[in-house]
Amino acid sequence: MGKKDGLITKGRYELKFRGVKCLNCGHPLDISDKYCPNCSQANSTKKLTLKDFFDEFFSSLINYDSKLLTTLYALLLRPGRITKDYVNGKRITYTNPFRFLLSLAFLYFLMVTYNNQFANLDEAAKDFDGTIYNGPISFDLGSGDLEVDSVAMKEQSEKAMKKLDSIKKRNPEILAGLQKFDSINTDDPEMSSQLKYLDSLGVFMQGANEKKKQKDSFMNANPAGYFKSLEKESGMGAFSRKAEFFGYAIKKDTLYNFGQAQAKYNIDESTTNKMAFNFSNSVLKVLSQPGTWINDTISKLPFIIFFFLPVFTVFISLVYIRNNYTYTDHLIFSFHNQSLLFILLILSFTLDTLFDANSSGIFLLIFGFYLYKAMRKFYGQGRFKTIVKYIFLNTIFMILAFLTIIATFTGSVFTYN
Repeated sequence: MGKKDGLITKGRYELKFRGVKCLNCGHPLDISDKYCPNCSQANSTKKLTLKDFFDEFFSSLINYDSKLLTTLYALLLRPGRITKDYVNGKRITYTNPFRFLLSLAFLYFLMVTYNNQFANLDEAAKDFDGTIYNGPISFDLGSGDLEVDSVAMKEQSEKAMKKLDSIKKRNPEILAGLQKFDSINTDDPEMSSQLKYLDSLGVFMQGANEKKKQKDSFMNANPAGYFKSLEKESGMGAFSRKAEFFGYAIKKDTLYNFGQAQAKYNIDESTTNKMAFNFSNSVLKVLSQPGTWINDTISKLPFIIFFFLPVFTVFISLVYIRNNYTYTDHLIFSFHNQSLLFILLILSFTLDTLFDANSSGIFLLIFGFYLYKAMRKFYGQGRFKTIVKYIFLNTIFMILAFLTIIATFTGSVFTYN
């Protein structure tokens, strides 16, 4: 058996090592078969050496790189052609569009999260306890209650009056203007009614503050009894009050899970109670670590994309319903275009990091032009039809993307731990 037939290759694949039966699946083989046609294993009876092992490894790597370079070249310089080739059967030349998009998405979001540009938000939130305080008025984010410190408000009013008296003495013109304003207040019925409304609003706010103090004292004195009273209620109001209670309990007793709250306050194990606890726990963690939460949510976006794109592809199928392409063909078109977008975003992010610039707008414009050319090439329609469908599909894309981002971040607030 000589070397004149041209079938001989180096290493394990020489003809002298070929077998007549696959060592993996037992399928009958011809001596000319380099690989088993049934399971694709190499037809070789030679024992593996380190040299053979590394030769195969680098051969596979080079083969993958050649596919990668071909795919990158086609994506960047031949809009729409790569999809047309792929759906028409020319697939071994290019990388799998699903796997390629997944790799690019992970790479981009890994770069964004590794950059950790939101870390300063964690620093700013270290001393934040969920309360925005502004003088005698404070707003509790956990409960949504507005509190008015009447003593502090009175002190600030007295200080303001003293300062105003000193200004009056130094500036007669301001005094005359204020006297004119006072006459308007007493003479103008509309102004008088507005002042009465403000007075009544102040009384209402103080009354609400008193009710909250009574509720807080009950919660502090008998938290288990307070929660039992909430169990008799129903609806979103009851859920919000339970969430408020759990927020108070988590901060006061450093609770880490629902089981601890259940044991300490004798709480029934119900789905609503668990949801209220998890919601409060998640919100408190988001407020204390907003930067970490944003990075954690961004890291999940690659998975969200693969739920988003199939939905968007439905609209592409409807717009091009008269074409002979299947839903899968449209989906491959979406994968290729989204891959190109991630390539441009990665380039933009790299340039911005290296040169402290902001090039994202330029790259998005490039992608917009590329997408138009890809639609023209792949679907083969005229300029006017393509432009109309381009505007419609991009509008749908932006709406779906906005809703997806809102749903992702909102869901992340409820489930962050």
